[in-house]
Amino acid sequence: MQRFARPAYIATGLRTPFGRGGGALADHDAISLSVPLAQAMAARARPDLFIWGTVIPSLGWSNIGREIWLDAGLDPTVPAFSTVLACSTSMVAALTAAGLLGGDTDLVLVGGAEVMSNPPIGLKLEASKRIVKLFRTNPAEALAALQALTPNDLVLPVKGWANRITGRTMGDHMEETAQIWGIGRAAQDDWSLKSHQRAVTGWESGFFDDLVIPLPELARDANPRADTSIEKLAALAPAFDKSGKGSLTAGNSSPITDGAAACWVATDAGLTRLPAGTRYAELVDHEIAAVDHDIDGLLMAPSFAIPRLLARHGLRYEDIALWEIHEAFSAQVLANVAALEKPGWTRDRAGVDFDFGPFPWDRVNPNGGSVAIGHPFAATGARDLSQAVKELWDRPSGSLAIVSVCADGGHGTVALLRRP
Repeated sequence: MQRFARPAYIATGLRTPFGRGGGALADHDAISLSVPLAQAMAARARPDLFIWGTVIPSLGWSNIGREIWLDAGLDPTVPAFSTVLACSTSMVAALTAAGLLGGDTDLVLVGGAEVMSNPPIGLKLEASKRIVKLFRTNPAEALAALQALTPNDLVLPVKGWANRITGRTMGDHMEETAQIWGIGRAAQDDWSLKSHQRAVTGWESGFFDDLVIPLPELARDANPRADTSIEKLAALAPAFDKSGKGSLTAGNSSPITDGAAACWVATDAGLTRLPAGTRYAELVDHEIAAVDHDIDGLLMAPSFAIPRLLARHGLRYEDIALWEIHEAFSAQVLANVAALEKPGWTRDRAGVDFDFGPFPWDRVNPNGGSVAIGHPFAATGARDLSQAVKELWDRPSGSLAIVSVCADGGHGTVALLRRP
């Protein structure tokens, strides 16, 4: 199956170091954190289009892509626009770019940024209507009304970016899913430890050196912990469900993170404009799934998207040399793969009657995932894509990779890559 009218490729890009919430990058906003990254990428090649995203909204801008491009002092004749799909934001930017290739568009720079340290504080609708009306009629009284605001008038990020419909955080939802799928605390902590160990080894071996640009405030990822252990992880208290049944902790969940990431989307002609030696992979196909989170869980859509994508190409799990799976929570990775392995799941729930075989756990996230590296919402897709492309080049020509990102709202976004 040919997804696109012409071959489309993902080429490795750059990202900032990922900082801890409230840490070295906390004085930035999503624009100022993205500017040096956009400049570094544009120094390698001039794109025909710039697509960027951020998840946490701000009243200060509406098209963050254009704001970043212009603040970076780059060619104003390059069009720029923005995308958003929760944690899949920069992956959707890449898929959008692939669909736009052709004509005069051969090279697209895509990515996203999040400064989770500084979420905006807003007004609830009634308070906003009252004060806006006063500004129109009596500015002095409006200022007095602003000074008299109470917490009941404000939209505060006190619940960790809770889902608007349910009022519950992703962690609240994942606790429920972990219990349904029998994903215990020990398994979650074990996966978290692997993520940290692999990310630390990746930094020590130099794997990340040409993927990350140092910033004045931070030179490398702040979240991976070389000193963690099963004992330390087991000592952490549950972070969401504190009833005594909770299993998700700060140690087996992705942390509050600040960061930005980018990659390239190109045609064959676009690849020739990138620096010699840039690694790339063909974007063979993709799948975006959405589920009813009341039935299947908020972060379980990848278990629907992956089998649909693989079945279209007659691929079993063992045919995929590399699995780059976003780790919103260790439990989320474990639950989605448990679904993929459950007899009858792909047939009865995903609607795919195909024998996928056993799942190759040893091929997942060889250089760590979001639990260790961090998860700035809009940056994760581009980080995963760049990381997967580089990892594919450690494998033979023709090797395949799956990149999977779950997203709030019951979405899952999955890409199939092939090394040339």
